[in-house]
Formats: sequence, structure tokens, C-alpha cells
Amino acid sequence: MGSLDKLENLFVQFNTLKGTLPVALFNMSSLTSLALHLNNLNGSIPDNVCQHLPRIQLLDLTDNKFSGPLPSKLWQCREMQVLALSSNKFSGSIPKNIGNLTQITQLHLELNNLTGAIPPEIGGLRSLEVFVVYGNNLNGLIPSTIFNMSMIRTISLGLNQLSGSLPANIGVGVPNLEKFVLPENQVSGVIPNLSDASKLTHLDMGRNSFTGFIPSTLCALTNLQVLGLEMNTLTIDISTPEANILSCLANLRNLAAMYLTGNPLNVTVPVFFENLSTSLQDLRLALCNMRGEIPSEISNLSSLAALDLGYNHLSGPIPASLGRLRNLQGLYLDENKLQGYIPYEICQLENLVDLFLGVNQLFGSIPPCLGNLATSLRSLSLESNLLNSTIPSTLWEVAFILHINLSSNSLTGSLSDDTGKLKVVTDMDLSNNNLSGRIPSNIKGLKDLVNLSLANNNFQGPIPSSFGDLVSLEILDLSKNNLSGVIPKSLERLLHLKYLNLSSNRLQGEVPTGGPFKNFSAQSFLSNDALCGAPRLNMSPCKSSTKHKPRSRKVGLFILKYIIPGIISAILLAVSISMLILHKKRSVPVVIEATLSPQLLWRRVSHLELLRATNGFNERNLLGSGGFGSVYKGTLSDGIDVAVKVFKLQLEGGFKSFDRECEMLSKIRHRNLIKVISCCSQTDFKALVLNYMPNGSLEKWLYTENSSLSILQRMNIMVDVSLALEYLHHGYSIPIVHCDLKPSNILLDDDMVAHVADFGIAKLLGGGDSMTQTMTLATVGYMAPEYGMEGIVSTRGDVYSFGIVVMETFTRRKPTDEMFVGEMNFKQWITKSLLPDAIKDGVVDDNLLGTEQNDDDFVSKRDCLSSIMRLALACCAESPEERISMKEAVATLKKIKTKFLKDAAGGALLNRPLVQHFN
Repeated sequence: MGSLDKLENLFVQFNTLKGTLPVALFNMSSLTSLALHLNNLNGSIPDNVCQHLPRIQLLDLTDNKFSGPLPSKLWQCREMQVLALSSNKFSGSIPKNIGNLTQITQLHLELNNLTGAIPPEIGGLRSLEVFVVYGNNLNGLIPSTIFNMSMIRTISLGLNQLSGSLPANIGVGVPNLEKFVLPENQVSGVIPNLSDASKLTHLDMGRNSFTGFIPSTLCALTNLQVLGLEMNTLTIDISTPEANILSCLANLRNLAAMYLTGNPLNVTVPVFFENLSTSLQDLRLALCNMRGEIPSEISNLSSLAALDLGYNHLSGPIPASLGRLRNLQGLYLDENKLQGYIPYEICQLENLVDLFLGVNQLFGSIPPCLGNLATSLRSLSLESNLLNSTIPSTLWEVAFILHINLSSNSLTGSLSDDTGKLKVVTDMDLSNNNLSGRIPSNIKGLKDLVNLSLANNNFQGPIPSSFGDLVSLEILDLSKNNLSGVIPKSLERLLHLKYLNLSSNRLQGEVPTGGPFKNFSAQSFLSNDALCGAPRLNMSPCKSSTKHKPRSRKVGLFILKYIIPGIISAILLAVSISMLILHKKRSVPVVIEATLSPQLLWRRVSHLELLRATNGFNERNLLGSGGFGSVYKGTLSDGIDVAVKVFKLQLEGGFKSFDRECEMLSKIRHRNLIKVISCCSQTDFKALVLNYMPNGSLEKWLYTENSSLSILQRMNIMVDVSLALEYLHHGYSIPIVHCDLKPSNILLDDDMVAHVADFGIAKLLGGGDSMTQTMTLATVGYMAPEYGMEGIVSTRGDVYSFGIVVMETFTRRKPTDEMFVGEMNFKQWITKSLLPDAIKDGVVDDNLLGTEQNDDDFVSKRDCLSSIMRLALACCAESPEERISMKEAVATLKKIKTKFLKDAAGGALLNRPLVQHFN
């Protein structure tokens, strides 16, 4: 490469290049543009880089692993126009002589480990249009010189430790400023006059220490789209109309989002709403010390997608006119003094995702029409009101709801058997009501349930043994009821249970000792006088009696026959069930450029939290990269390990991929599909937060030297994958095509249960098995012939990909292996290897068959592998019409597995072998 002394432009971005920058690269003295972003390059940048590349105008090293200080002689690159070093590990301070790059127009240093102050010399860059340093550890004052750059369009300084105050009239020197982003710093003083920066579209000063009044001069910013001032100590000057910003808000006709949460505004709600623009989509006014009634005219804000008035002093009724806000997705009115009935008109909000009305003085019934929101509602919070009805049966029809809190009301009646229909609910709090009757055994259907509280009601009868099937349960509170009978031994299967409260009931018999019960103290069982157990529980010891032996023997047989297989199933399910925990009920956006898509409101997370969770998207957290982005391991603030998929928005289709995947994953629920926990969307950042799979991908297990999978493990994985595809094709309201099935998209949890991932290019079909012709992305070797040649997508294309994956799993050969170049492809090789009742040597993975060809074990393995390959070929028929369906594939694969188990073990049941972790 060094011999290319006349090369001017070198673009090798979006690859997987590794290592340090080659010395030869710096022999190309004619180079004007060098773009290496989104690779895995490391090391430091030579201090004399400008001496070797004197004509360089564009240097883009974004999204690599470079470290060390910024080159001190960068100022020698006199012709530099774009310098992009973001998302690396650069440390140290920003060199002062960077101010000598007089032709530079864009300077990107965000998401590094830079320290020290922003050098005032930056203000000498008169051509600079974009200056971005957010997500570092910069401190000190913001130099006033940066507000004298007349060409500047974007100043982004958020997520640092900057302090001091801003100049009084900063708008004069920056007439072209469009985005001023300063959240999460320690800046104080008053909000300066920005009226001369008339082109501003985004102003974010949230989460600082600003004081004083919100200036009415902001109303001069008629192009403003996003105003973020949350979590400061700002108020509103009502002394004169001229000083009162509320009197001129109507001027902000382009305003889409206004975030004022956590400021003591001290105004009445009607006054505030008089002049708001109908373009407003997101309005956050929680914790603002607001009073008065919510005006019915609020329905004029027809574009509203989110309205947050929680934690104020609002009174009066909830206006029925809210039902006209048909775009509303999030309604947060909790922690106020609202009175009256819950208006049925709320049920007209067909896009509503979050409904928070808790801690008010609402009375009457829970509207049965909430069942109309069955496809949209994810969170329902009505706690601490005066509601006195039964729980409407329609509530159990809200199939996708995740969080229900009806606690501390006066609800009556029994708990319906239909409770078990809420297949994806994670939190249910019905405590402190007047509910009675038995706890329904059908509650076992809530496989994703993490938190259940039925405390302080009048429930009677036994604790259902089916509670042992709630494999995701972490918190269980049944205290202060009239429950009787023994504590079911099945609760020992709740391996994730961290908190248990059964106190103040009429339970009797022995307290279980296995599983999580080893960690519970006497506090979990107080005021149950007939309980007995270990001395550490401050209970009487249990009496042993011969008269109980026959019953014990019967119970033992019952456990052997039913409980042990149940435990095995529960363990296999446990990790795959999403540990979706209700995050902070309200998370004010930190970076203001967030879009207002429906997917975001059902489960919100900020860019800042993802930065913290992944250590700034550190390369040590990188799990892998794909066509649409990179995946990082992270740990959320509540301790949950997650996988964060960050999308490459530079790629064509990146936005579409995010929106499609977020929408689909938020609706799809199956034990063999990766579940979405959260998502984050901004104009310059989009990410999905997914379940973390600790055992990595099938691809790693197939091709990592120190890993191995048995026949049974591989078969179990293929069964899991087939069930996932069967659900996508036949178990959803309309067929869903994955489009990119391959081993790297098959992830394994702690129990080696497979979960299909990456719906980035999935297509929704109109119905049945119909075909849609479209341009999509897939992976060479796995795509069906009609898919690659004509762009035709159907569920049968997934069947083809599944067949290829099956072949690869048992042969340990990729369909793109060099041996398949030419006339012989992967499928033909498998076809020729099949004998009438066997398979040729050297085809399947050498680790599977062993060497003793005459023993029964070898014969059963050979027969099994032969059947599996025939199934794979049936999936890979050349014509889509000739391929079997996934329903047929599932049934056939299960039959093959059953026969193999019987042949290999004389009919005895074999469990999954112990996991062999990577070394």
C-alpha cells in the first residue's frame, strides 16, 4: 500500500480490520481523505502523522479502539477540514494548538476518555461548523470564545463535568447555531439570552444547576423543535406579560418536545396550556409544583404522544376530552390530587402504551373498556386511589401488558381464572385491597412474572402448588391473608426467588428447606402458628411419625413422576424468560434529540444509561458486529445483564431496520426468541436492549477450538430453532419472515436453550404463506435461490435457511466453505453423501460418531444423522412449493429425537448434557 504514492482517497470503513495503523499508510503523501471508521483498529496515532500526510483533509477514525493521547502536532495538518476521532479510548487533554487548524469545519471527539478543560483556542476556528465532545470527562469552565464562531451549527458538550456559568448574550456571536446540547454537567447561573441564535432547533440544558427564570427571549427561537431544561431550579416570571414565557409560547410553532420536569415552576395548569403549539408531541412537566385543574382544552394539543403531569398538586377530574388525543401513547398523571371517575373516554386512546393514574383520589370502577387497549397497553398504574369495584374480566384480555399495579384501593371480588392469560406480564401488585376467594391455579401461566404481591387481602384456601411453575419469580408477597394448608414443596423450584413473605396467614406443616428457602429467615413466616421447621426459623421442630410414612411414600412417587420432570423443564426455561423489571417509571430524556416513535414509550431508556451500562461502549464489552450494527454486553442500573445492539445509522436502511426490529420484538413472545427489554432512539443513536445470552452463539460453539456439542445438544438446539420459526410463521396473527437465519443469529442461554435473534431484515406478510417481492439483505450461503436471484421473500425461504443451518450444525462446515466453490455446492455434497440407510464417512462432524462402528451407540447415531440430513434436504428443495413447512419440520425433528433417545438408551429419558463452557 505504501507504494501508492499518488492515492488521494482511501475509504475502508465498515470492515473488521484489526491491529495498529501500518507504517506504509504514512508513505502516501498525496492522501487527502482517510476513512477507517467502524473497524477494530487499535494503538495510538503517531505524533508526526501530519508530516507524513501533509495534504490530509479528512481523517475519520470513529468507532475503533485507538488509545493514548491526541497527537500534539495535529496543528501541522494545515488543510484538515474534518477530524473525527469519536468512540475510541483517547485520553489526556485536548491540545491547545488544535486551534491552529484554521480550515477545519467538523471536530468530533465524543465518547472518549478526554480530561481537562476545553481550550479557549477552539474559538479561533472560524470555519468550524460542528464541535462535539460529549461523553468525556472534561471539566472546568466553558470558554466564552466558542460562542464567537460565526459558522458554528452544532455545539455538543453533554455528559461531562463542565461548570461555571454561560455568557449573558451568547446568541450574538453564533447566528448559525442550530443545536446547543449541554445536558448532564454542572453548569450554573441563569439561562442566557439566545434570541440572536434564531436558527436554533435543539436546545438542551437539562440536568445542570441553572437557576432563575426561564427567559421569555426563548420565544424568539421560532425554529425551535426541542427544548430541554429538566432537573434544574428554574421558575417562571409572572411579574409582567413581557417577562412571562407562558404568554408567548404560541410563537414556538415548530416545538415538538418540551422537557421541564423537576423545576419549581409554581404556576397553574390552565395558564400553562393556553398558548402551547398544536405541533407539540412530547410534554414533560412532572415535579414542577403545578396546581389547578387540567383544562378540557388540552385536547387541542392533537399531536401529543406523551403527556407527563405527574408528581404535582393537580386537582379536579381527569377531563374526558383526553380521549380525543388519538396519538397519545404515554399518559402520566400519578402523584396528584385528582378526583372523580376514570373517564371511559381514555379507552379511545388506541395507541396508549403507559397509563399512570396512581396516588390520586379517584373512585368508582376500573373501566371495563380498558380491554379495548389489548394490543397497545404495556403498563397500568392505578395504585393508591379509592377504586371500589371488582377487577373487570376484560383486563385479563390485555395480552401484551407488562406491568399492573392496582394496590391500595378497595377492590373486591375474586381473582379470575383468566389471570393466567397475561403471558408476558412481569409485575403484578394487587396488595392492600379486599380481594377474596382462592388464588387461581391458572396463575402458573405467567411464566415471565418477576414480582407478585397479593398481600393484605382476604384470600383463602391453599397456596397453589402451580406457583412452582412461575420460574422467573423473584419477589412473592402473600402476607396478611387467610391462606391455609402447607407451603408447597414446588416453591423450591423458584431458583430466582429473592424475597418471600408468607407471614400472617394460617399455614401449617413443615417449611420447605430446598432451593431458595435456604436463604429465608423467620421474618418470611411470622404469625403462622402451625408451621414447623429448622431452629433458625424460631419454630417448633417438626414431629416425625410412622403414620405419615405411607403418605410420604406416595408423595415421593408423585415427586419422581411429576415434580422432577417439572424441575428440569423449569430450569431449561428459567434463563430464557425475560427478567423484565419495571424500570424507573419516568425517565426524562437526557439527550434531547429523541424521536417520538410508539416503540419508545412502552419501555424507555436513556442514552446515558446505556453508556454507563456498557462502560461507554467499551471494546471489552463488544460481543460482536453484524451488517446493521454492533452488540455490547452491559449491566443496567438494576443489575440485569443485557445485550445492547447499537445500529449503524450511516448504512442505508439503518433507521428502517431499527424501527422494524423494535416494533416486531416488542410484540413477539416465545421462549425461543430473543426478547426486547428496552430501546433507545435518537436522531444520531438507535439501540435495542435485549436479553443477554451468556453462552454466546451457535457459530462460536461450532467453530471454537475448545468447545464441543454432542448430537443431543445439537438436536435440542435445532428443535428450539424450529419451534421459534414455527411460531413466527404460524403462531402470530400474520406470518413473519426472519430472512437471515444463520448460526451467528442463534444464541444460547445458561441451559443451552437456543434463542433466535436479529430480526433486522424481517418482513411482515399480508397473510397466509403469500410471497412479497422486495429488496432485502440476507447472508450468502443461507438465502434461498429465489431470494438471491429475484428478491422474493416468503416463509419458505426461512425453511430453506433452516435446512442449511441444520446441515452446518451437524457437519461443522459452512455453506461458503472453499470446498464448495465451483460445481459442487453444500446441498449437493450432502445429497451425494447419503446412502440408503446411512451417511458416508467424513461428512458429519468427526466428534459425533466415534470410532466403534459395530456398537449400538454408533448405529443409533448414524441412523439419527442420516434422518436429520434427509430432513435438511427436504427443507432445501429448489422450488419453494416443494419445501416442507416449519410445522412439518418440527414434527419430523421431534420424531427423530425421540427415536434416537430410545435407541441410544433403551427407551430411558436422557436430559441435556452438562454445558461445556468456553475456555
